[in-house]
Amino acid sequence: MKKVISVVEDEKDLNELVKKYLEKDGYEVRSYLTYDSAAVHTSDDDVHLWVLDIMLDDKSGFDLIEDIRASSPNVPVIFMSARDKEFDRIIGLEKGSDDYITKPFSPKELVLRINNIIKRTYRDDLVKLVVDGYEIDEVQRVVSDNDVELELTTKEFDLLMLFIRNKGTAFGRELILEKVWDTNYFGSDRVVDDTLRRLRKKMPNLSIQTIYGFGYRLG
Repeated sequence: MKKVISVVEDEKDLNELVKKYLEKDGYEVRSYLTYDSAAVHTSDDDVHLWVLDIMLDDKSGFDLIEDIRASSPNVPVIFMSARDKEFDRIIGLEKGSDDYITKPFSPKELVLRINNIIKRTYRDDLVKLVVDGYEIDEVQRVVSDNDVELELTTKEFDLLMLFIRNKGTAFGRELILEKVWDTNYFGSDRVVDDTLRRLRKKMPNLSIQTIYGFGYRLG
């Protein structure tokens, strides 16, 4: 099941950019542009992490975190702000935030910070997966077959996790390139076929199906 991230940011372009990067990394994202639209969801019990802008119209992320903490005291919260002021960081920590990032920031850096917090907070959910007889430790990025560790490259593991997180979903080669190799990759989409061929050779019991003329799907 995908982890749910709620993003509260009143700058629409930045909100959409953060949403895009998080969805690319396999998260379900709920985005809000105003304090009021987010406030009615602070008690949602299926949110795994909140990303809050500090400055929100006539209210602030500091107000929102109080509402979140009232109903979900253990849900991680990351503040983001254009104000790189020490007292903002201190207030954020005092109110129970888990991290603070200053604008402008790299969306990739934010995703990495979120990944680290998610893995630390929900370690029990992520540690062991069993797929087609293979045991997968997502935190350690290790795949085992009958207690024998398989040697996967970074892209082979990333490709494997894309299919596992989206079991039953068909992916075309271009979308796989975008999600695993990043939008800045300018090579041939044959790299997808080559990487998948190596993955199948190392994990012959993996039920990845070829959809001819389109792409692939984990059955």
